[in-house]
Amino acid sequence: MNKSALLAAATAVATATALGLTGATTATGAPAAEPVPTSAAAVARAKAAVPANLGTLKATGADTFLVKDVIVDADGSTHVRMDRIIGGLPVLGGDVVMHQAKDGAVKGVSLTLDRSANVGRTPRITAATAVGKAVTGNLKAEGKPALVIEARKGAPRLAYRVSSGGTQADGTPSHVTTTIDALTGAKLVSEQHIHTATGDGKSLYSGTVPLDTTAVTGGFNLTDGARGNGTTLDAQNKTDSIFCQILQIGCPVAAKFLDADNHWGSGLNTDRASAAADAHYGAATTFDYFKLIHGRNGIFNDGKGVPSRVHYGTNYVNAFWDGKKMTYGDGDGVVAGPLVSIDVAGHEMSHGVTSATSNLTYSGESGGLNEATSDIFGTAVEFYSDNAADPGDYYIGEEIMKDRPALRYMDKPSKDGNSKDCWYSGIGNIDVHYSSGVANHFFYLAVEGSGPKVIGGLQHDSPTCNGSTVTGVDRTKVAKIWYRALTTYFTTGTTYAQARVATLNAATDLYGAASPERATVAAAWSAVGVN
Repeated sequence: MNKSALLAAATAVATATALGLTGATTATGAPAAEPVPTSAAAVARAKAAVPANLGTLKATGADTFLVKDVIVDADGSTHVRMDRIIGGLPVLGGDVVMHQAKDGAVKGVSLTLDRSANVGRTPRITAATAVGKAVTGNLKAEGKPALVIEARKGAPRLAYRVSSGGTQADGTPSHVTTTIDALTGAKLVSEQHIHTATGDGKSLYSGTVPLDTTAVTGGFNLTDGARGNGTTLDAQNKTDSIFCQILQIGCPVAAKFLDADNHWGSGLNTDRASAAADAHYGAATTFDYFKLIHGRNGIFNDGKGVPSRVHYGTNYVNAFWDGKKMTYGDGDGVVAGPLVSIDVAGHEMSHGVTSATSNLTYSGESGGLNEATSDIFGTAVEFYSDNAADPGDYYIGEEIMKDRPALRYMDKPSKDGNSKDCWYSGIGNIDVHYSSGVANHFFYLAVEGSGPKVIGGLQHDSPTCNGSTVTGVDRTKVAKIWYRALTTYFTTGTTYAQARVATLNAATDLYGAASPERATVAAAWSAVGVN
């Protein structure tokens, strides 16, 4: 259901309530059991609860809220995610989740805003000045700057949001949004929206795998009708030009793979269909994982598959999710081979799940949580695949790397030389791929516990930051706790301390306040220094 339909339905529900159409009785005169609220009813009562909860929401009468998503639990509890607007301006970092019981009582609110964002809305610098400060290097401005209220870092302030695009040093497309203080011209938050991992077909990494394809004239192509028509294409070693990235014109057309007998690839890189088999299998496995484990029907929960492109560029050592599709490079044969392993596929497509739900800002502590979310679910997808050719482990990219054992390590993130095992006050100031180590370490400890062990044929050994001993619980349970926190409690600016609270709330929701699962979540966070 789209937003306009949701809001229209909500108005109808609110009108019915005003006319006294609720509180029906049975034929015997006893009150009927309250039904589980519909999504429309959840929207109506969340919006109705706003005026009485302005203090909790850090809001004034100037704040309005636009519904983004609705979750209705089996017990009738509802969770309505809303973006905040003041004076017609979006408040970045002002998003909230309203939690209500079945009877409509407000159970709590998730937000990161800690004060009113109702600031002055008259800029002192021009939009052109903001562009000059935001667009650097070989990037080019995209569209016109827009006034917003920036509340993701420090005190809320009026700002220009400037979009720019181009190409990163390694050939990866770039799409950056930067906020510039509209009073002083200071650069506030810069966020890269291209999320990377630097990191029956005969595949390169997963052996012979089943592939759902579509019959066409001349044979079959890699379109998965069982999973929303997700398709895998050949980028033909072309890259997206700056005109494609900024204006979406002149984009290279990726070719469809065609196979006469529906047996794809040879397991060797000399056959272009081998990497395609990995990518197609990875997309299907990720789709199935989120649907069967978390009840999410596709990356965007709309039942649709997403495109994947393989053979992007020449010697391109990366893979990326650009908000709409997956793209994989072939590697350079020295640092890495083709980046189409199952955990990389799960990692990148999980960025789409994050952007469609909490939309964690890709900088600061929330950026580390964003990257860790993809490592967590990429690892979960690898275990879910249960593939003997690439057994589950807590190494990220171990199949693709040639100059080192893996790209990242969840048991002891610092083994890569850059990532952090433990939280400290400056963790939000480093690269998000390295600050993610704290949450990766948390997830590993919550599942596997501390101490040495062999998993998937690889040695793992996870020390704790506080000298404690942690005993883990079921992997799927911890992943469900993380997914529940991501979709129900995280907001754009969630910090590590807030992630601890959110996952404890999620564990309570799923398994109970006195459950071993909740106790383990608490112990694992303490073990990585998040208290």
